This record gives sequence, C-alpha cells and structure tokens, in this order.
Amino acid sequence: METKLWNIDEGKEVYQEAAKLLQNGETVAFPTETVYGLGADATNPDAVAKIYQAKGRPSDNPLIVHIADVKQMDEFIADIPEKAQKLMDAFWPGPLTLILPLKPGALAPSVTAGLDTVGVRMPVHPVGLELLRVTGRPIAAPSANRSGRPSPTTARHVEEDLKGLVSAIIDGGSTGVGLESTVVDATAAVPLILRPGGVSIEQIEEVIGPVKSAKNVVKQEETPKAPGMKYTHYAPLAPVYLVQGDADFWEKQIERGLDRGDKVGLLLSDELAAKISEPVMKIKIGSKSQMDEIARRLYDGLRLFDHTDTTLILAETYPRDGIGEAIMNRLEKASGNRYLSKEKELPR
Repeated sequence: METKLWNIDEGKEVYQEAAKLLQNGETVAFPTETVYGLGADATNPDAVAKIYQAKGRPSDNPLIVHIADVKQMDEFIADIPEKAQKLMDAFWPGPLTLILPLKPGALAPSVTAGLDTVGVRMPVHPVGLELLRVTGRPIAAPSANRSGRPSPTTARHVEEDLKGLVSAIIDGGSTGVGLESTVVDATAAVPLILRPGGVSIEQIEEVIGPVKSAKNVVKQEETPKAPGMKYTHYAPLAPVYLVQGDADFWEKQIERGLDRGDKVGLLLSDELAAKISEPVMKIKIGSKSQMDEIARRLYDGLRLFDHTDTTLILAETYPRDGIGEAIMNRLEKASGNRYLSKEKELPR
C-alpha cells in the first residue's frame, strides 16, 4: 500500500483530502496533543478492521472514539452521568477519555470489543481537532504504532511503524503532552481511573471528588474497558529494567551489564546523567524539575535505542505524583515491571 505523507503546512487541502479518505473507509494517522492516532470511521466495521490489521492489535483491545463536538455523542452515547459532564466541562477538549454507556448498534462492534461501553474524547490539538471537524464523523483512533511498541509522538515515529500499512499520515509536528489520555470509567458508582495520563488524578478529584484507581492488568479471559490494561505496551526492542538506587548503585548495575556482554543504554534525567561517569550511551529526557518535559520526551527516548546496538536499557524511576503517575505506568509497561534494587540486582 502506498502511504501518502502530508505536512500540515501544505494548507487546508490536507484536511479535505484526509477527510475524504476517512469517509471512504480508509485509515489516516494524525497528531493529537497526547500521541499520534490512527483514525478510521468508528461506524464502519471494515474501516475499523483496517486499524487492527495495520497495528497488529488484539481484537479484544477496545478503541477510543474521537469527536470534534459534544453534540456528536447524541448519535452513539446512551447517557452522560453528572460527574462525566463535570469532567467534560473542565477538561474537554483535552487529554481525558471518558468511558460512557453506548447506544446498541451505534458503532462498529469491534470499536468496543463487544462491550456495551465506549471510550470517548475530544482532543485539543488544532490539527487533530480540525480534521475531526471536517470529517464530521466519530473517529476511532488508537495510537499510530505497531501494537506493543512505544507510542508515536512525531510523524517520523508513525512512518517507522506504519508506512505502507495505512493510507496517509499527516505531519503536524511533535505532540504536546507526549503520553496517552487519562481514561476514567464514568459508568462506575465511584469513577474509576483505568489509565493515568495527561490529566492527573489530583486534577480530576478537584472537579468531582474522590475516585478509585483500577488494577492495571486484567485477566487473560477478560476484555479490558480501556487500552493499556491487558497487553504489553510501549516496549523498545531491548529489554528495559527500572533502577531504584543512587548513582553508585547505578554504576554497579551498569558494570554488571557490561560484564555479561551487554551494550548498555541509560534512559534518565539530566540530574542523574550528570552523576554517572560510566562511558555508556545516555539518553537524557529532561530535568526532574520539569516532569512535563520528561513525559513529552519519554517515548522518543525509548525509540532512540532501537536505532543503536543497545541490548539492555536501564531506566530511571520518578515520583508518582501528578504526571509522574502516568510516566511510571508507561515505564512499568515497557519494562514488564522489572525493577532493580539492593534486594534484586541485575542478573549476571
């Protein structure tokens, strides 16, 4: 398949051409403020099937539906709970997805993986929002990467994974947040955080009061209500270990890796990088005083290792407050929850 590559600087014609593709059942990758999404008409089963095929995505992993106007939800949402409405008023457009009750038969069944609920959000990115407006249909759009890989925050990342597998890619520059949206199950009696993301738990509780956090993994036989709850995600080619310890402990783990023949790479903050003298590859993703920057650069940092001969990645951990909860969620998924500490050092 030939993949059309458009830069948004080419003008309004890009939106018209991309909208035509979506209306005709094709797939288009486009930027949002979180990550690049791979879009298809959420009401067209054949179009949605192309998302799963291009990504190699398991069929029981539901998709998030993107809209440009809340009025579009009248077509497919059965009810909007009071707390969901408050969250919409506070954070839409923005990086928040709400799980809401679905009108039977309103969307392609594969969008929801057979569930009677669906995740919905309205992105704030001007390119993504305008494309949705011009298309005029609800668009199912998971991250525009091969399933399990680090999510794409630039058009180049999308090309690496999906060129030749999708109809078009719109280059709208780097994304802003850099991590996927927060997912809140608004159908629960007490709203449930299914995935931390660009809107923090603290921000949500300021609007609607206490919420709960779901377990981050569901059983093999269960269908998750939101992406990121069941399968391996965000992983580069080399195995990732999360390191808890001071600079001396880091250097000891690096030495253990080198002793066993690994090409060691480090994913870390500017502050920690300055303390480690070992001559190994260091990818710095920002200062701990600017956690938003670390979130924005996390996936790009993970992907950079794939262009090197790195065989082992050691990654820094971060406090779990604010956006740190989402950062750690992604790092734990990327590493398979492999931690190194004084109690469990790198295997020789």
